[in-house]
Amino acid sequence: MEQLGRHACSFVTPATSFLLIMYPQFFDNFSANVAVDGNIVNLGLWDTAGQEDYSRLRPLSYRGADVFVLAFSLLSKASYENVLKKWMPELRRFAPNVPIVLVGTKLDLREDKGYLAHMGATVITSTQGEELRKQIGAAAYIECSSKTQQNVKAIFDTAIKVVLQPPRRKEIAKKKRRRQPGCSFMNIVCGSTCVS
Repeated sequence: MEQLGRHACSFVTPATSFLLIMYPQFFDNFSANVAVDGNIVNLGLWDTAGQEDYSRLRPLSYRGADVFVLAFSLLSKASYENVLKKWMPELRRFAPNVPIVLVGTKLDLREDKGYLAHMGATVITSTQGEELRKQIGAAAYIECSSKTQQNVKAIFDTAIKVVLQPPRRKEIAKKKRRRQPGCSFMNIVCGSTCVS
């Protein structure tokens, strides 16, 4: 099984606290206060497992999410196809109105002819990624490399901005909610798929 280096985010609830204790390999979480455009945001990140073994538990991490970061490998056609086949049905079932930032991973290897020849990988182009973004209605598409750190920060900056600068219809709904002045809480759930 190949892991994609996914990131996922949300806050810990009593149910997910239990899951963290019982299945520590399922959730990897992180929380930090970050400043974005003059706003202090409490960013909670959860990395959810893409394995089928956890498919029944994974949706518990979606509750309260403000944005999903949905990742696929730029070197795996199966991973790319699973965005539509697996992830979109799941996300739309459990969190139909949460925006998505689509991410293509392993950018550093897409141009590595030696690696591609050895592994026989099918390369996903930027154009294909952008077409998929449009097809699923994602707010943004970013390609990145965790190895070189290219565009990694841009993923989180974009996810935060998607939440802080939502379309007008979401802005109106958010104004109705009471929040502490100068402080936003952001839940980001990120996931990807594992392919054999």
